[in-house]
Amino acid sequence: MEIPILDFSSWQHSRDSSDRLRIARELVEACQKVGFVYIINHSLSETVVDEAFYWSRRFFDLSEEDKMKAPHPEGWAVHRGYSWPGLEKVSQIKSTGDEEEIRRRLREVPDVKEVFDIGSEDNALQPNQWPPGEALPGFRSFMDKFYWECWKLGKELLRAVAVGLDLEDEEYLTRQHSGHNNQLRLLHYLPVPAEDLEKERNARCPAHTDWSSMTMLFQDDCGGLEVEDVTQPGTFVPAEPVPNAIVLNVGDLLQMWSNDRLKSTNHRVRMPSLADRIEGPNRMTRERFSIPYFMSADPTSVIKCIPSCITEAQPAKYQPVTQADYNQMRASMMY
Repeated sequence: MEIPILDFSSWQHSRDSSDRLRIARELVEACQKVGFVYIINHSLSETVVDEAFYWSRRFFDLSEEDKMKAPHPEGWAVHRGYSWPGLEKVSQIKSTGDEEEIRRRLREVPDVKEVFDIGSEDNALQPNQWPPGEALPGFRSFMDKFYWECWKLGKELLRAVAVGLDLEDEEYLTRQHSGHNNQLRLLHYLPVPAEDLEKERNARCPAHTDWSSMTMLFQDDCGGLEVEDVTQPGTFVPAEPVPNAIVLNVGDLLQMWSNDRLKSTNHRVRMPSLADRIEGPNRMTRERFSIPYFMSADPTSVIKCIPSCITEAQPAKYQPVTQADYNQMRASMMY
């Protein structure tokens, strides 16, 4: 399986409707066959993305004391602030009640990463947790601006998906997404002995799907992201970094909206595939930085199969569910 590369410039700049339709259909085809696609020639400049990584590194270089001044709130309901190594455990399990024993077993292999989660400043249900301004001047203002720059591109991608799914209303999906329920995540995978990953004493990020509608991922040059081959379940292929490309993937909500026409594909972060990403006599993995941007419907939005994806031969597979209820099923197993 190969992850397609899509030049998005024609969607954003062409006035020719046939060009836009071609891009929309290529995007949907990639989301059908793989669930992942590299987006090149998009609207986010290389300079802005580089600056985002600059600020991410500066945040994770802060002392533990300063990072802990913006802690992830206790429990799963608020998904903002700093998560220290071992706090979060990614899994594919959806909560149905009291699964304390499952949670305990999951945490026997900890995820060796630290995280900082950011959302809209106007989302009262998910209040941001910022480090003190004097600890990192300029960080908050840049990240707030970057959050909304990502959303400008995100809206165009959702519009393209709607067109590619033959919806008459290009805004069908964007009306369910105000942008205020999205999530910008800064990720730092710590150096770890390669042997610990090989023998599964530690993990970076186990196989999972995203709870979002779609996810845009910016990654550094370290590598380690792997995508499940939809033609050979259980087999994963590397999603190697492509310069100036965004890795776009379908999330669970869009798979449900599309009645399984689009694939929310399992993916994971493991040891980098190239030897030059392992350093030193103890075979330490290089540290890795990535920045996913999760586009999520508003909490009260109802996810139900869209009309163009339902036929007599393919009736709706999913009962309608609100984003808030689906989020609870997934998030309560993570923290």
